[in-house]
Amino acid sequence: MPGSSFSDNPLLRVSRPVSACSRCRAAKVKCDGKLPACTACEKAGRESECSSANDQFARGKERSYVAALELRVEKLERRLTFARSRKASVNLHEPDDLSTQYDRKDSLAKIRAAIHRKAARRREDSDINSLVSDFGFMSVDATSRDFEVDVSNLTFGRFVLAASTNELTPEPAEKSLPPRQEALTMVQYYMANIFSVVPAFSETKLLTVLDDLYQQDDRVIQDSDYWLIYLVLAIGYAAQSREREDSYYLSAVDFVGRALPCADGALGPGSITQVQSLILLTQYSMLDPVHFDSWYLIGFACRAVIDMGLHQDPVQSQITDAAALDIRRRIFYCVYSLDRAISMTHARAFSFTDDSINVAYPNSSGQRNAGRDSVAQGLIAGPQDADPALFLFEFRRKQSHWYQILFQSEPKPLPDAASFIWQMCLDMREWNESLPTTLSAPIHDLFDLDLRYSYVYCLAPSARAPNITPYTRALIFEHAIAYVSAIHGVVHHPTPSHTAYYTYHDVLKLYFMATQLVTVLNDGADALLSGVLPQAPLTRPGAAPPPPLPRPQNPNEDKVSQSLRCLQQVVETLKKYGERWENALPLKDNFEIMSRDLWSWLKARKQMIEQRPHHSPQQQQHQQHQSPQQRQQQHFQAQQQHQSPQPQQQFQAQQQHQSPHQQQQQHFQAQQQRQSPQQQQQQHFQVQQATQAMAHGNAMQQMPGVLPPGAPGGQQYRWA
Repeated sequence: MPGSSFSDNPLLRVSRPVSACSRCRAAKVKCDGKLPACTACEKAGRESECSSANDQFARGKERSYVAALELRVEKLERRLTFARSRKASVNLHEPDDLSTQYDRKDSLAKIRAAIHRKAARRREDSDINSLVSDFGFMSVDATSRDFEVDVSNLTFGRFVLAASTNELTPEPAEKSLPPRQEALTMVQYYMANIFSVVPAFSETKLLTVLDDLYQQDDRVIQDSDYWLIYLVLAIGYAAQSREREDSYYLSAVDFVGRALPCADGALGPGSITQVQSLILLTQYSMLDPVHFDSWYLIGFACRAVIDMGLHQDPVQSQITDAAALDIRRRIFYCVYSLDRAISMTHARAFSFTDDSINVAYPNSSGQRNAGRDSVAQGLIAGPQDADPALFLFEFRRKQSHWYQILFQSEPKPLPDAASFIWQMCLDMREWNESLPTTLSAPIHDLFDLDLRYSYVYCLAPSARAPNITPYTRALIFEHAIAYVSAIHGVVHHPTPSHTAYYTYHDVLKLYFMATQLVTVLNDGADALLSGVLPQAPLTRPGAAPPPPLPRPQNPNEDKVSQSLRCLQQVVETLKKYGERWENALPLKDNFEIMSRDLWSWLKARKQMIEQRPHHSPQQQQHQQHQSPQQRQQQHFQAQQQHQSPQPQQQFQAQQQHQSPHQQQQQHFQAQQQRQSPQQQQQQHFQVQQATQAMAHGNAMQQMPGVLPPGAPGGQQYRWA
């Protein structure tokens, strides 16, 4: 081998975790951070003294990455020495054999010599390849190695808990398990509402461990198995909690306290079990933000997925177990789905981009048979026709695509932002239309809420799509009202177990939707509350059309009443959430302050609407197709009709067979016949003046009540 090969002097281009080594810091000289020793220490002959402040901790809070690398290098050097010794042993025996054969001048000697040389060369190449692969492994496994017990007293499980814990959990009240039927009920709730969208492990594994726990024999149960059961029970209890100190919440905290002592075995790095355990703890943290931070936990889970290579499907030649490949893909997409959902809710960047992944979707499995009759009896009714998790994974990919382009790219406006947004809305709408009817009602409601939230998120102004049209405001307005109405019904549902998996992140989503509603009302209240549908913008040929406006839930309710009801439901829902999560109460207070002026303006406008003459739905529909001049003239005629005496009974019977427009026109003509020429001329002059004012927009600007901040007009108007 050459004297200066890569294996003899590997280039470790790893930055030091601190600014300078101990010797340079003490001498107050510049340290270039070169590894394994800096230039200053090499010139002084103090290579062995060049190290960080401590072999286990650097100055500050960083871990000693160099110490882990040095231990790994020692192991690799021993392997390299052993490989060279084997090579020398082969070379030592070759001359004796060859000399004997050459003395005999046997032609077979040359063949044997060639075989020996080729075998030695293969062994050397194998050793070098193994060494190089270990150097590649070092970049992935260095962190895992650094948290082993023989390197430091801080295990990876303890490190995860220390970094993600907001408040320490109390000691568990008791060690005994709940009654078997109660545990089965809680597992059933988890499987139906949470596992169906986050299938991070095998349901057979869960039910097997549960059966082992309730057996009276001396079965060996690992820490990871205890972690699995305790976290599933904790999530099931926490998901049904409605108040901070109710029995569900106290039981959830108790089971988490039982699981934490098993963290070292469950969160040990380098295994699939570690990722599954992190997923469970992340799910619980979304339900209990007081004790754990979901942002840190999903970050740990994503790093573990990348370190283990789960973000890339193995090559076809390496696939030997189809079941193992499927669970590998399910675990990855569970982490992917949680990372996308949590990052979007907190308006933060994803842990990894879509360009770095290459993983096919897992197989559609539905609910598999548990395989143990003693556990599964009465727990799983049978296989489902649809796998909700697959549909959720597909939707997360669509969300991730437009979120990265709109919010994680350079803040430069898109050349055709409207076409891009229409296309993204079309993709999400087609996904929603592809959902099967066999989905359960709670899961379908969960998907519908997520879809409306994504619509508003994508339509809202951003740095890459700063402009917003009246049609876009109408879309945000309608979807926000529908979202608030739906989540209000979920929160106030009398039976928590009949609803899907809702977390503290739904509080943040509700607040986001409510603020978007207030924003569009402040910017374009007149157009949104007029009841006239805005015209859809034109698109270039071949581009996706604008999404249609959603159907109103109550067509007979005017937009002002809808807005008032929606604002009231936001406050009620945040107040209800505050009974469960205390962090929701400041959001409620902020929203009340934000919407106070808008609420007063809407109340004043509603009072003016109630004082106007009542119109039937047919008249309201007919008015929507009239021009502003026709509306003003008809309103003036209605005022004159209110002041004039009532027509005769025969005339009323004749009017019943006429359209509302014909009735108004005939009554106006009859009224003109009873008036004098002077009165008719004066009335015609008043109608002409009102029509001109309407044409110039003066009557539309002077709306009843007080204009909200940012509304057109620039000043406040009140009717006398």
